[in-house]
Formats: sequence, structure tokens, C-alpha cells
Amino acid sequence: MLYQDRNHQWVYSFEEGNASMKALLGGKGANVAEMTDIGLPVPPGFTITTEACTAYQDYSRQFPEGMWTQVQTALKVVEKQTGKLFGSAENPLLVSVRSGAAVSMPGMMDTVLNLGLNDQTVEGLAALTGNPRFAYDAYRRFITMFANVVMDVKSEKFDRVLSRYKAQTTSGADTDLSVEQLQEIVATYKTVIFSERHGESFPQDPFAQLRMAISAVFESWNTERAVSYRRVHRISDDIGTAVNVQSMVFGNMGWDCGTGVAFTRNPSTGESTLYGEFLLNAQGEDVVAGIRTPKPIAELAADLPTAFTQFQQITKQLESHYQDMQDIEFTIEKGKLYLLQTRTGKRTGAAAVRIAVEMVEEGMIDRKTALMRVNGDQIDQLLHPMIDPSAEIDLLTQGLPASPGAATGRICFTPAEAEKYSEDYRVILVRHETSPDDFNGMLVAQAVLTARGGMTSHAAVVARGMGKPCVVGAEALEIDEEEGFMHVNGVEMRRGDWLTVDGSTGRIIRGKVPTVQPELDDNFQTLMGWADETRRLQVRANADNGHDATVARNYGAEGIGLCRTEHMFFEKERLAIMREMILASTRSEREEALDRLLPIQKNDFKAIFRAMDGLPVTIRLLDPPLHEFLPDAAALHVELVELKLKLQKVKTYKKIDATLKQIYEKEQLMAQVERLHESNPMLGHRGCRLGMVYPEVTMMQARAIVAAACEVQVEGIKVMPEIMIPLVSMATELQAQRAVVKQIADSVIGEYGLQLDYQIGTMIELPRAAITADEIAEHADFFSFGTNDLTQTTFGLSRDDSARFLSHYITHKVMPNDPFRVLDQGGVGKIVQMGVERGRQTKEKLKVGICGEHGGEPSSIDFCHRIGMNYVSCSPFRVPIARLAAAQSALREEK
Repeated sequence: MLYQDRNHQWVYSFEEGNASMKALLGGKGANVAEMTDIGLPVPPGFTITTEACTAYQDYSRQFPEGMWTQVQTALKVVEKQTGKLFGSAENPLLVSVRSGAAVSMPGMMDTVLNLGLNDQTVEGLAALTGNPRFAYDAYRRFITMFANVVMDVKSEKFDRVLSRYKAQTTSGADTDLSVEQLQEIVATYKTVIFSERHGESFPQDPFAQLRMAISAVFESWNTERAVSYRRVHRISDDIGTAVNVQSMVFGNMGWDCGTGVAFTRNPSTGESTLYGEFLLNAQGEDVVAGIRTPKPIAELAADLPTAFTQFQQITKQLESHYQDMQDIEFTIEKGKLYLLQTRTGKRTGAAAVRIAVEMVEEGMIDRKTALMRVNGDQIDQLLHPMIDPSAEIDLLTQGLPASPGAATGRICFTPAEAEKYSEDYRVILVRHETSPDDFNGMLVAQAVLTARGGMTSHAAVVARGMGKPCVVGAEALEIDEEEGFMHVNGVEMRRGDWLTVDGSTGRIIRGKVPTVQPELDDNFQTLMGWADETRRLQVRANADNGHDATVARNYGAEGIGLCRTEHMFFEKERLAIMREMILASTRSEREEALDRLLPIQKNDFKAIFRAMDGLPVTIRLLDPPLHEFLPDAAALHVELVELKLKLQKVKTYKKIDATLKQIYEKEQLMAQVERLHESNPMLGHRGCRLGMVYPEVTMMQARAIVAAACEVQVEGIKVMPEIMIPLVSMATELQAQRAVVKQIADSVIGEYGLQLDYQIGTMIELPRAAITADEIAEHADFFSFGTNDLTQTTFGLSRDDSARFLSHYITHKVMPNDPFRVLDQGGVGKIVQMGVERGRQTKEKLKVGICGEHGGEPSSIDFCHRIGMNYVSCSPFRVPIARLAAAQSALREEK
């Protein structure tokens, strides 16, 4: 075992490392070593590797063999470099102990400063510096941090003590505390520790302090906040953190000292100007903890001009060296500048795009590097309102981030409430889960929140199509719709209360929170232009109406890859006609309803064709199970009971007759709903199966599509219709439905006296369809993979119900990701690849795309690129993300 190999190198001095060793030394350790190598002023130290952290976790939380001996040896080197001795009462060496993973996790793990101080070394530090106030200030800081990080004593215990003493000073500031007061504070702190730790004293042995601090940093890898951060940012739990032990330099020795953090460019806007804050006579935690108000970095020029000039030069050198915006921590001790850390700076989406484009213009990087430097989440920020990063929030709970963006509104629990109250103010629709009956409420709501459902639930799909923020599967919500309130982790929220929904992160926030509106500037257009020049994959959009199609085209979509015709029926008047068609007991009744739907469908298609002039439009025939259009059986039962109770109270014959009629109609409707009930509707009478049993449905839709195409072609619009038959599992199904569509299409084209090219293809969304794709391809002009249903049928998962346990699977590493968000390449992906390959065995140039939600997810897009698809299709607001991801896939292929 590695942890038993005492000859293994667990510790590297800063002189031994470099920037390429991030996996071993962590980002902080590798960058500090790199700065040392290029001659910048870095306090000496060493790094304990990420391998040591992993071994520590595997070795029953014990240091691996030989590690502590290597730490002691490395410490002697630092002693020699600094001329100080660790633990010496006359000339003490103090160190910081900091975490540093290979992937930046700011604030997620622990740090200890001023380690090595005790009752003897503090006196030595006071004598050495001639500044006892500084020495005891450093000691009280060390005790606070060590006790909190290592001994698990809450920092609030010490804050209360400090506040009492600060209140005795003139200004109420910690910088005005006297030596005597600081000594009393230190003594009180030690008493607090003894009490909170039930008789355990603050350790006086510096080497014991160091061992305990290193262990604490290793332990901080598995704190709840660190684990949650890794889960959100998809960082592996197995990489571990390094530990950096570095000789202390002090920013709190006087007013010619200071500490700060600065970015080489503005991390919010990307502007090429030094951005940051500093404090004089302070240590690093003072800047981030808000104990004192920091000053803008530009004011350092007046306070310490020599150090500022040197700092400006070094920041330019570091940005040029790393060829990226840097986040730099520094300390000034007695006028001398020291660098403690540099790392690639976190930035907003707007800043990421601006920095990438401007660095190309400055000649620092090339276009390929710029494209690889911006990620999909950053592009996503630009397309939706986002929570103001500077706002304070009251987080209630977190669900699944189903549709990005942020919105604030008053809570409504029913679509009727939402429609009513939206006339006066913004509303948030909160539901257990949504159905087509909720469509009008969703339409007027600023955002949608559901307690149940997954990333491809009704709420998620519809909200994404509308471009509305949506959070689903927020299981902490206990909703009482009738009484008009919900409980969330002990907090009661009532109808009309203000709520903020962050669809980008899944956060549900109490009250109003300010948002920042997106802006697409010239830098965005430039970056997207470079992406389009680079990518091979085409990018289409999923859109169900002319407005969404226009939005998609404006975002760069090259056609419609999925128009879901069923979404056209969710509006109130249309839904009523659709229900008539479904509930019809004879073909003539069904055709009568279809005749009323035909002009509605035709006009919708015309709007989409106009928006997509010259680009292909793939229209899927009716796909979902019929129950999605029907009233809820339980709700109908309640209404029926209420009507019968009402009948007992009615006095006049006229009202009795009216109520009896209502009861009769409700009972007839209930009977029809029960007749059409299916135990598993997602695998029942839907998709092409509807068209096989009721060919008149396919005929109506085919007529509406082709008639719409003919009519807009007369207007001078170039139309490229693609008719897609869903849920095919056998070649005979597609053959039969293709014949129906072709007969109607050719007849309509003849009626208009035009020439019109059209294609007929199918969705591959069942495993059998992929397995027999060579047979199905004989009757298909194109394939489009519906990976939402293919994921369901491959895993045997209900995409709505699986939300109840998927989070458990992901947390416990049974699954790496939600398979409805990120394509399961090892299983579903293999079936997709099989379908592509077998389809092209029959037709070598068969056009193949993907139209599930995976079409807008970068790693899934990369898979589609690698297996040779022609296009991906996604919601309009993810089109730019897909364009960038497709370009990045092409660049990775070049390498």
C-alpha cells in the first residue's frame, strides 16, 4: 500500500515544484512553487502532497509512513532559509498551514496562521520585533483560528470576548487594544478552550500544533461544505487536498505593513484594471472576514507607494506568465512586499467572455485558447437574469436547477391564483408538480417551483421552452394548497409572500433579492463567431411556436430540431378541443374535433416556418400519453362529491335540473377518464401507436404541416419541413405511418399546385429502435435521438419519480450525475452509438441528430461530436452554450 511506503516522497519544498504539478501539489502549492522559480518574493515553505491526503483518508486518518519525518526535515530547510527556529523562545519561526486542492475551492477548506506561538515564543517574538502589542495580537489571532479549525470551538465564543474589550477603547477598533488588554484576551481565550473542550488545554508544543493543524486540513476535505461544493461543481472526491506550510510574514506589525487580495482584471466586468482591496496593519483574515472595512487597492499607491509600484509590476508579470487573469494574495511587512498565492481568478460570465476576447486582441492568447477558456455555465449567465452576487440571501432550501435564470415574485399555489394576481404584481407559481392544466399559470408566472419532479418533468421542459426560471424536486416543500401556505425547513411561507427562485443553482430564497440583467455585447458576438468558424456540429433549437423560434434564431440556431406539437394544445381553449378529440367515442366525433384543431395547428406552423426562413424545421407528431391532456381523476372525484352535496341544498326545480345536468356531464367525463386510464402511460398508448390506431390524428397533423409550408412558400419563404414520427420501435410502424404522411403530403402539395421538398424521419427513443436501426433506416430520411425517453427506457427509470432517489444515488456515488441532465455515455450512449452506426449501415449519409435535453449539455454534446452526429438540438436559451461546446469538441479532436 502507498501509505506504508516510507520512502515515497510526500513533501516537496517550494523550490522542487512548478505549475505543471497541480495534481500532486494542488493549485496553491504548484503556483507558489512556480512564483518561487521565476524569482518573485515568496516566503519559503513546503507542500505536503494530495497523495498524502488520500493516504491519510485510507489509513484510518493517520499520517502515511514517513510523512511526518519528511515534514520535520523540510521544516529545518525553512529554518535555514529564514534564520529562525521553529519552537524557539528567542528567535521563533512561525508558519501558516493552508489547504490547496488541484481544483480551486475558495473558502471551502481550512487555514491556520501564526502557528508556533505559545506562552514562551510570544515573548520571544515581542523581544525580537520590539513590538509586544504585535506579538500578542498575533497570539490571540492564532488561538482563535486554531481553536476553531483544529479544536472545533465556535469562533463566536472568542468574538464575544473580543467585542467586550474593543468596547473599552476610544474607537472600538481592534487596532486600539493595548498590550495589557491583548494579554487578558489571550488568557480568557485559553479559559474558553478549557471550558468548551471539557478540561483540554490549548496545546503549547509547536510541533503538536503543527501535527494537529495538518490533520485538520486533511479532515477539512470532507467537511459538509467542501463535499457540497464538489458535488455542485462536479469535482472528484478522490483528488484530495495538498497542505502548504509557509513561513509567516506579518501585515499587522504596524502602519507600514498590510495585507490584501487583488485581481489583475475586474472579475465582475473583465475590465483590464487592477481590482482588489487591502488593509494596513492587518492580517489576511481581516480582509475577508469584514472585521474592518478594506480600502480599494488603488489607495495603496498613496499609503505605501514603493510597495504598490512593485505590486503593479508583479501583477503584470504574473498575468503575462500564466496568460490569464490572476487572483493574488499579498502581505507587506515593514514596507517589503511578499506574495502568498496566485491562482486563476474566478469570474462572472460577462468577465470571462470579455477577458478571453481582449486577451486575443492583446496578442496574449490565440482564438483557440479563448474558446477553451469560457465554459457553458459562464455563457448561461449571460442569457438569463442572475442573483446579484453581492446580495445577502436567506436560503430556504435547494432543488434541481431545471431552467436557468432568477426571478422574484409573490407566491401563488394554483394557476388560477397566478392568472388573477399577475395583473397586479409578479408571481411565482408553486406546485407539487405541474400538468397541462397549469399552462396558463406558468405563462404568467415569473418562475415555477415544484416539490416533485425531475429535470425532464413537465414543469422543467415547459419552463425551459418558455425561457422561465424553474426549480423542481424541492422535496423540503410541504404545500397546503387549500389553506394557502407551505412549510420549508421549519419556515412558513403564505400565499402572497415574496419568494426568489434561482433556476441556475436550484436555490429557493426567502423574500426579494436583487437580480442582474444579462447583456450580450460585441465581445459575446465575437466569441460566438469564432465558435461557429471552428465547430463541425450544427446547432438547432427545440421550439414550439413562432416566438421561441425567433428567439432561437437570434441566438444562432440553424434550424428547429424539435417542434413538439402537443405543446401547442396547452392553452385553455385549445386544451378543451383536444380533450374533446381524446374523449370522443366515435371516429366521426374525433374527426370533428380534429377539423377544429387543424387551422390552429396550421397557423402555428406558419409562424415557425416564417421565423426559420431557409432553415430546416423538424416537427414531431403527437407524442405524449393522452392522460397529460385530461383532467385529474382525483380532482374530478372531488368535484363530483361537491356537486352531489350541493344538490342536497338546492331549493328550486330549475337549479336542481342544472345541478343534475352538471353531475351527469361530470360522471360521463369521469367514465371516459377511467376508460382511458393506463397503469404505465409513458409506455402505453402514445407516439406512433396513437397514429396506428387513430390514423386520422396523423392525417390531420400531416395536412396542417404541409398546408402551412405551401402557404408560406407562396409568400416567398424558403421552407424545409421535416416530419418526425415518434416512439417507433419496429420498422413496420414507421413504414405504415410514413405511408399515411406521404399520401396526405403529396395530396396537399397537389392541391396547392406547388413543388415542395419534405422529409419523413423518426425519433429513436426506445432501445429496440436503436438495435434494429438498420431496418428502421430503410423507411427514414433522418434519425433524431430522443434521449430523455431513451434514458428512461434504458435505465427503467421514471423521470418524474426518480427525483426522489437520484440525489441519494449521486451523493453516495452510485451514479456520477443525473442521467436526465448528463448523458450516460457508458450505457445510453452505447445504445445511441449503436443506432447511429446501424442506421448508416443502411444509408451511409443518413442525417442524425439529438433532440433530448442532453442536446444543450456540453459533455453530452462532446459525445455527439465524437460519434459523428450531424446536429444537436436544445432549448433556445442554450443554443449559444451548444455552439461553444461544439467548437470546444472540435478543438479537442485536433489535439
